[in-house]
Amino acid sequence: MKENVSTPIYSITPFTLLDYAHKSACILWFAGCNMRCLYCYNPEIVLGKGTITLEKALAFLSSRKNLLDAVVFSGGECLLHKSSIELIAEVKKMGFLVKIDTNGSKPAVLQELLKNQLVDYVALDFKAMPAHFEKITQSDLFNPFENSLRLLIASGLTFEVRTTVHSDLINENQIKQMVTYLEKQNYKGNYYIQHFMNGANTLQELGYSNKEIEKVNLSTANIKVQFRGK
Repeated sequence: MKENVSTPIYSITPFTLLDYAHKSACILWFAGCNMRCLYCYNPEIVLGKGTITLEKALAFLSSRKNLLDAVVFSGGECLLHKSSIELIAEVKKMGFLVKIDTNGSKPAVLQELLKNQLVDYVALDFKAMPAHFEKITQSDLFNPFENSLRLLIASGLTFEVRTTVHSDLINENQIKQMVTYLEKQNYKGNYYIQHFMNGANTLQELGYSNKEIEKVNLSTANIKVQFRGK
């Protein structure tokens, strides 16, 4: 890998059994994001700057070969960084599985990863339908998200779609619209609803979020809605 003195990575979680199902992994947290989701749990990462060079990250990963199964690329938005494809390629050469956590705003980067078989699993954040997308994300990036969703469906790669729900921001009818939208895109599989964690430090101060939505059967013949979070 060419020498690169940039520091795109905010921090590293050296071990997790929670972020890649049935795999031991570490997490590379990339600084910066092109969305400003009101409920974001990682404001220090989204608004902060990287502190870890690519070389330091690779040295850490080299020390974890044969000890961990996978590397999770998260953030922030990991695919914002031009160096991410090169780093992911190096990680794959080391023999790790690669999982990408993404808001779907960089379909061209995702397409290159898929084309070169550099990713094993993707968690795609479905923030909201277009009518509410800008309010929640403070961005106009629904179309790129849609392109990423279609790329993943066409690729045949194993991936998940997930939505973080704060009851003041997304209600039952909106979730039903999102399920219908996913069906129209021919998505089949699990759709994870992640409950907002009350008390978390977020980009915008939010009130208490309830879990009333769990009382509703939102699953369809093709999509199983599952709930995450306390």
